[in-house]
Amino acid sequence: MTDANLVKLRRLFLDRYDNLKAKLTQRLGSADLAGDALQDTWIKLARTETVGIVQSPSSYLFRVILNVARDNRRAEKRHLTAMEIESLLDLADDTPHPAQVAEARSELHAFEAVLAELPPLRRAILLAARVDNLPRQEIADRLGISLRLVSKELRLAHEYCVARRKEMKD
Repeated sequence: MTDANLVKLRRLFLDRYDNLKAKLTQRLGSADLAGDALQDTWIKLARTETVGIVQSPSSYLFRVILNVARDNRRAEKRHLTAMEIESLLDLADDTPHPAQVAEARSELHAFEAVLAELPPLRRAILLAARVDNLPRQEIADRLGISLRLVSKELRLAHEYCVARRKEMKD
């Protein structure tokens, strides 16, 4: 098609706009999608400077419109829907409030004070078992004591910490 024929193709689009929209609406199942595709097709035709040889301008035009509609659908699938955006904005804030931070710090200081009250060996065993996550046998080997003593001291440390926590809450 020459430039004159491109003008004829644009004229065909304008003359058959209502027919094209009805046909496309039926094909896509949505008048809004059809209208968007037709608008984008018109923009595409307005920007086009030349077109090759076209055997059937009506078929060619409808094929261009269908391709634009397909491209629009693909682009829409890449975007989040309004409901998806809304659900993302409704995420709960897991950040602790200042009061929770202050309470946690207070509990930590209280626990540090309780740890300081423990005899040094008992404190070392408790920290090795619960903070460093060491097995009891390894604690016994490192401290040069029996496995039985490690178990006994760990139990006593737990009992003492639980009892002191109850006292602090009351």
